[in-house]
Formats: sequence, C-alpha cells, structure tokens
Amino acid sequence: MERSKNDVWVGLFVLLGAAAILFLALQSANLLSLSFQPTYRITAKFDNIGGLKRQAAVKSAGVVVGRVESINFDDKSFQARVVMALENQYQFPKDSSLKILTSGLLGEQYIGIEAGADDKNLAPGDTITTTQSAVVLENLIGQFLYNKAAEGKEAPAGGNNKK
Repeated sequence: MERSKNDVWVGLFVLLGAAAILFLALQSANLLSLSFQPTYRITAKFDNIGGLKRQAAVKSAGVVVGRVESINFDDKSFQARVVMALENQYQFPKDSSLKILTSGLLGEQYIGIEAGADDKNLAPGDTITTTQSAVVLENLIGQFLYNKAAEGKEAPAGGNNKK
C-alpha cells in the first residue's frame, strides 16, 4: 500500500513537470499568450511583412500593448493585411504609424507603434494607413553588393599613373 501511494505522488510530480515544460515551450515560442485584458481590433496594410507571424507582439516604447491576430493577403491591393488586437487600456491617436521591426540582429519580428498627435483615438475596426514594411536582410545585402559592383566599374581602368 505504501509503494502505490509513492507511485501516485511520483506520477503526479512527473505530470506537473511535463506541464511546466510544455507551458515554457509554448511561451518561449510565442504560441501562447495569457492576457485576459479586453481588446479592440485594428487593421493595417503592409507592402512586405518579412517574417512576421501570427501572435507576434505589438509594442509601443518597448511595452507589449497587443498581439497580431491574423495575417492575410489582399488580392485587390496586393498587400499583406494584418489584424491586431490591442488591449483596451492602451489608446493611440488615429494618425499613429506602424513599423515592422526586429528584436536584435536576427531576432523575431514585431510591430512597433509610433503614436501620432491627433485628438481622436483609434476605434475598433479602424485601419492604419501609415505603415513601414519590414527590412529584408537579403534585399539590403543585394543592394550593398550591387552598389559596390557599380563603384568598381566607375574606377579608372588605368589605376594610379605616377610619373
């Protein structure tokens, strides 16, 4: 009887440990967000969202104020349509702008909000038109290499002629 009681406690401890590891894995992969604050939804259109994913953070001044709820392609404007759920406690002016930023050099991408100066605040269902797309590292490297190649062609063919 004593052995089976110990087996139950060990099994319970193992299940609790497995649940804790699962919780940490989902939290670190940004697949689980435990916010019970009421939210309102806003929409924005971007030319290029890079590696932005669903459930990515929406930050203002480094503080998480919401999450990306969905990402779709608008086949009429040929842009990415991003729907965000912002917490009700954070209100932003209607002329606020959005940028897709990266945490660190190669970190995950998130949306940054820069507050505007309008007297009216964003309302549920509003669309933000002032957006800046993600900076794609491959495009920057390609542009840098193209510029370096163009500089090489402009150099005189004879090099330095000293007399």
